[in-house]
Amino acid sequence: AVVRRRKVRLTYTNALGDRSVRTVAPWGLVDKDDIWYLIAGTERGQRTFRVDRIAEVEATEEIAERPDDFALDRAWNEVVGEVEQKRSGTWATVLIETRYVPILRDHFGRHCHVDAECDDGRSRVRIAAPTPRDIARNLAGWGGAVEVLDPVALQHELARIGAELTQRYGG
Repeated sequence: AVVRRRKVRLTYTNALGDRSVRTVAPWGLVDKDDIWYLIAGTERGQRTFRVDRIAEVEATEEIAERPDDFALDRAWNEVVGEVEQKRSGTWATVLIETRYVPILRDHFGRHCHVDAECDDGRSRVRIAAPTPRDIARNLAGWGGAVEVLDPVALQHELARIGAELTQRYGG
């Protein structure tokens, strides 16, 4: 349908388990971490569908119009950017030895930005996740190697985790 430029009728189950039937213009398929996504045109504009949530699909003979300026890689980058933006509800500023910044980037991906390199061999880095608890879970294993400058809610969450671990394992 993507190649032939034909619309398809999908029975789709969203993340909440709600089913709907809709006719879409399939513009392209993307594989991310072994999960396939369909980028399609709908009555409400461009939408992305997880292929594994498509319960039924029926090709139609209707022509699937695709915008002349459509580029699959650009469309996918926009989708990823929107999802990542939703996942970055809490931003934190931390200090970490500059040599560890690549590891921090590995953990936080697009939500890890170096603000500055300091004179003491550390870097000031901005990181993000949905909640302070999500960031704390990632940082707790670093112990004293990471200094959280803000927000206070993250500092409190790390203190809570530390107290909980001390109570359990502190002897």
